[in-house]
Amino acid sequence: MSAVEADDRLTGGCQCGAVRYRLTARPTAASICHCRMCQKAGGAPFMAFTGGVRRERFVFTRGAPAIFRSSKIAERGFCALSGTPLTYRLIGRDRISVTLGSLDRPAEVAPTEQLGVESVLPWFAGLAALPASRTENWLKAINVAEAGSRQHPDHD
Repeated sequence: MSAVEADDRLTGGCQCGAVRYRLTARPTAASICHCRMCQKAGGAPFMAFTGGVRRERFVFTRGAPAIFRSSKIAERGFCALSGTPLTYRLIGRDRISVTLGSLDRPAEVAPTEQLGVESVLPWFAGLAALPASRTENWLKAINVAEAGSRQHPDHD
């Protein structure tokens, strides 16, 4: 693999490590989607996805996701063990997107647009103004010394 390919490579996977993947091309864009299907699929106010890459530039390196066809036009891949949402693919297209949160280095791919804005929750715009604290401070406040994460590390 050339240095350019190594620099472009993005890896990721589910929370428990049963499913891992690699992209050998950088996505051209990323988005957050507020649509009601994404809210339900992620159990969150929105989901964040990379722009799609050609399927030949994407490979599962461990395991395989369970697939749910969430609409007439799309299917979503997720880990059947941990429930982690992993992929989104339009049926009949040669591209696949991955969830930003499932990337090992999610900060490397920033959203460039918002979709499904008809379903934006009314409090979304005020999130940045909420009080914030680091995880270790929250744990201390609830009198817990350590969370003891069982999550797969962000690498193989």
